[in-house]
Amino acid sequence: MIAGQLQSIGITPQSILLEPVGRNTAPAVTVAALLARAQDEVLLILPADHHIEDAEGFHEAVMAAADIAEIDYMVTFGVIPSHAETGYGYIRAGKPINERASHIQQFVEKPDITRATNYVRDGNYLWNSGMFMFKPSVYLAEVKQYAPKILAACKDALQGATSETDFVRLGRDAMVSCPSEPIDTAVMERSQRGAVMPVDIGWSDVGSWAALWEIGEKDGAGNVTSGDVVTEDSTNCYVRGDRKLISAIGVKDLVVVETDDAILIAGRDRAQDVKGIVGRLKDSARSEADHHRKVHRPWGWYDRIEQGKNFQVKVLQVYPRQKLSLQYHKHRTEHWIVVEGTAKITIGDETLTLGPNDSTSVPRGERHRLENTTDQPLKLVEIQFGDYLGEDDIIRLEDIYERADPA
Repeated sequence: MIAGQLQSIGITPQSILLEPVGRNTAPAVTVAALLARAQDEVLLILPADHHIEDAEGFHEAVMAAADIAEIDYMVTFGVIPSHAETGYGYIRAGKPINERASHIQQFVEKPDITRATNYVRDGNYLWNSGMFMFKPSVYLAEVKQYAPKILAACKDALQGATSETDFVRLGRDAMVSCPSEPIDTAVMERSQRGAVMPVDIGWSDVGSWAALWEIGEKDGAGNVTSGDVVTEDSTNCYVRGDRKLISAIGVKDLVVVETDDAILIAGRDRAQDVKGIVGRLKDSARSEADHHRKVHRPWGWYDRIEQGKNFQVKVLQVYPRQKLSLQYHKHRTEHWIVVEGTAKITIGDETLTLGPNDSTSVPRGERHRLENTTDQPLKLVEIQFGDYLGEDDIIRLEDIYERADPA
């Protein structure tokens, strides 16, 4: 997904790093710093799930923070609090460095409402945004001093990494052995080089569905809706539907979210507790805890829209100039119907070019490949028949993405 988004805006990344296991933010940032240390240019560390209303103000703050990072400080962006929030950590600002930034006096974990209220009244406390700027050399020196096990494991993970097209896969054994710790506790809270710069940029970490209600455009009754939604005598709700019509009647302060594979209904003040449900799903080995119906691949994506005994139906989209592996299946046949674009299809020794409403079949055991040789997306419907339809029934003969067989 990330590779496709970068391609769509004309950016070729130096690398996209893939972690075999999650180890929190300190190891992730350490690996990035190790790769960037040769140039030693200032790094901007941004979590992916943040919302910033004032983009121009944020850009200005980044340039100001870069100047501070250039003189060997590790800068974090402290958001000026608009209210007493218990879902964020706080940073207490200390002595000024210049007119924009101060030394970090203290990191504070997520407080209760009383302490949060006192922090806002104090005026020296800022929300911890989790965004940082520093030179790789400065950060790595601090990691070496305060988290040497993380540094050693990350070096080993890069040493054992493998490359494939846009991606670098970090060494699994090294990452499994790496301590799992956020950058705040591993480095920033211990370092004497920490600096905090206050910003007022309309920031939210979008850490819950309720956060989307807070930043969303509300109707006259305080509801935020997305998709095919009808409300009647309902107030202050967040209602989102991906496909189905949702009708909300006489309810208030609810979060209702419908996706292809699940529906969530929660009190808006309990939206952060979804983690407990996810834990129960994992304990029950429910696939919904880890997998979506829509699955992204290097060449595009597929969406499983129907499944029954001995059959399933998928919609596939292949990105421009991409192709699937040359492969065959032991247990299933496939029937392809082109919906949009032009498909180049190899079946055995035959090559076909199909447009919208054209179709073809792939016999079980026959080698085949699907390609999009155009600059436009290719979309088709795939119908599979067989006694086994798992994704591990793929035997790859050639693959430009250098993937191993699922088995």
